[in-house]
Amino acid sequence: MPVETHRTFCRFCHANCAMIAEVEDGKVIRVKGDPDDPAYGGYTCLKGRELPDSHNAEHRLRHSLVRNEAGEFDETPMMEALGHVSGELRRIIDTYGPHSVAIFMGSGGYQNSSAMAASLSLAQAIGTRNFYTSVTLDQPAKVFTTTRYGKWMGGTNTFSEADVALLVGNNPLVSHYSPPGGVPPFSPSRRIRDRQAEGMKLIVADPRESDVAALADIYLPVKPGEDPALLAGMLNVIFEEELYDRNFVSAHVDGVEELQAAVAPFTPQVAADRAGVDKDQLVAAARMFANGSKGCAVTGTGPEMAGNGTLTEYLVTCLNTLCARFKQEGEKCAIPGVFTTPQAPKRAQVGPPMQMFGAPGMAKSRFRGLGQLLFEMPCNVLADEILTPGEGQIRALISVGGNPEVGFPNQLKMRRALDDLELFVQIDPWMSASAKRADVVLAPKQCLEREDITNLSEWWHEQPYARYTEAVVEAPGDVIDEYEMMWHIAKRLGVQLKLMGGPVPMDGHSPPPKELFLDLMTAGCLVKPSEVRKDARARDGAAVVYDDIHPVVEAADPAEQYRFDLNAGAMPAQLEKYGRDEARAAGYDFRLISRRSKHRFNSIGQPLAKLGRKVTTNPAYIHPEDMAAKGIKEGDVIEISSAHASIHGVAKPSDRVRRGLISMAHAFGDSEAGKHNVREVGGSTNRLTSDEVDYDPITGQALQSAIPVRIAAA
Repeated sequence: MPVETHRTFCRFCHANCAMIAEVEDGKVIRVKGDPDDPAYGGYTCLKGRELPDSHNAEHRLRHSLVRNEAGEFDETPMMEALGHVSGELRRIIDTYGPHSVAIFMGSGGYQNSSAMAASLSLAQAIGTRNFYTSVTLDQPAKVFTTTRYGKWMGGTNTFSEADVALLVGNNPLVSHYSPPGGVPPFSPSRRIRDRQAEGMKLIVADPRESDVAALADIYLPVKPGEDPALLAGMLNVIFEEELYDRNFVSAHVDGVEELQAAVAPFTPQVAADRAGVDKDQLVAAARMFANGSKGCAVTGTGPEMAGNGTLTEYLVTCLNTLCARFKQEGEKCAIPGVFTTPQAPKRAQVGPPMQMFGAPGMAKSRFRGLGQLLFEMPCNVLADEILTPGEGQIRALISVGGNPEVGFPNQLKMRRALDDLELFVQIDPWMSASAKRADVVLAPKQCLEREDITNLSEWWHEQPYARYTEAVVEAPGDVIDEYEMMWHIAKRLGVQLKLMGGPVPMDGHSPPPKELFLDLMTAGCLVKPSEVRKDARARDGAAVVYDDIHPVVEAADPAEQYRFDLNAGAMPAQLEKYGRDEARAAGYDFRLISRRSKHRFNSIGQPLAKLGRKVTTNPAYIHPEDMAAKGIKEGDVIEISSAHASIHGVAKPSDRVRRGLISMAHAFGDSEAGKHNVREVGGSTNRLTSDEVDYDPITGQALQSAIPVRIAAA
């Protein structure tokens, strides 16, 4: 048969790169970048180009699995497996109440445009407070805490107009992730180089010389966990030299005096000494950032995971606010978001405050004083909520494309928790570490076998860019879409799913078409998915850019007078406390920092043949002089110990890692990794962490980078 070609987009990670899929005899045989796409221009990454292997691999799950009384898995028809899950959920809810059920949305689940809404809707229909997502594992501060200082309704400056950019622990060349205002994940290396050719200056702060740091005009090798010192020192320079936008600050910002007093002790020399950078470079970076007319400071997940996430995000917010890095009246708004709902007004003013945690009526956990963050509970408490008897104990967990065995802190404790559940359901195309511990494994469709929209990636698109892709191949075996799984479970439980646009039709024997589900999910957006689908079909499946409806930032509404408050939450006092704190964990002479891998997306990628062959282990990158001092040679297996546990790693020298550090990928490998098989499997750094100490008191995020460790030959 002739080879068919289909325009589609990748859903390996959040970037949603535009692709052309080649199909022969009903199978995807090759994918490549779409050179005609206006945003991506033919770009794809190593991971995305392995979609054919992901879809066609022999060990992919094509049928669901239910564990029998002997503890073995039986292949089970999907509807029978869903009936078993629903029956067990009904028993557990009737016995313990609705809060005994938890749902976790992991990185894999996010790659389906409808899975998040369907999973949250099921949790709300059941009446449980226990909905969790991977956001609270790696970046809760930037999502849940920065809005309390104020939010500019027109949005931030965009990268395409920036004349300066500050990336703090963000490596978009590999991770394909950056907050709005940072580098969009569409051929990021090319975009940076193009902007630099037009005069943009790039500042990168990172404990190791990452891929993007090699492109920087100023590279600041900050000590892990000491980003607040660096940022406070830069703010000190900006205040002392009056480099901030005084007109904007006077009109829109409160709490400036308190912030200025808090950063005063962080003189350039004091800040540079604590941060481990050159004083003159710190001063030059502050001047370079403040003297730019447009461009944002943004962070990656590493600084948030390094123990001072909320404080770091606060100080980045202060930099952007004092330097007025926002869209102004008459400009096109920053991120139009075709599918974003609800569409808030785009005005040149500070919006009304939005309390995303600690508000009256928000649920509280039984542990560590932590509570709900907007609509979700912090992952930090999930293991204890499972293991601890009493009212509200979780007895059933549905993991949607997550891998809690590997991705959560305090790995051995999470393993005990998973084993303690009366029902653990894992939705997964592979027998991941978590799937191996599940009672039921539900096999989902993969991305090229289903319809989807680009709602996940649109917070990076500076234009009203939208896609609706069709399924390009039939799914093999007995697999269905995640939203269909949630519908069938809800139907059997007798509960009603509701979305932004109203109730989901629950009559009949089958879920509503995905197009209808997506329309209900995005009610109030700029263009309905069904309309985008028609427009995409008319363009042979290509992206649609709705330039004619790109919102423009309007004038401020004089009836609404809100201001940024940089003193909210007494954050200047938190900076002062940080300045008085002594270094943690004396006796542990190394710090283990997290890194991203070109061959993985968190724990996703290892089952694929080509990606698995490229990196079989999780290398422990160490400075050559540190290796020599410890008598360690390249390729040696080493033991890495924290105050909580030990793992093994394979030593690899790198002079791009500053001395005193070990750099390893986060959420890598299998929980069964040990000295005997570390070269083939790779150790998981989450075994070294704890959810009970060194956690953020607001978000609960555990220390997962800058972990104090010691190393020795194994």
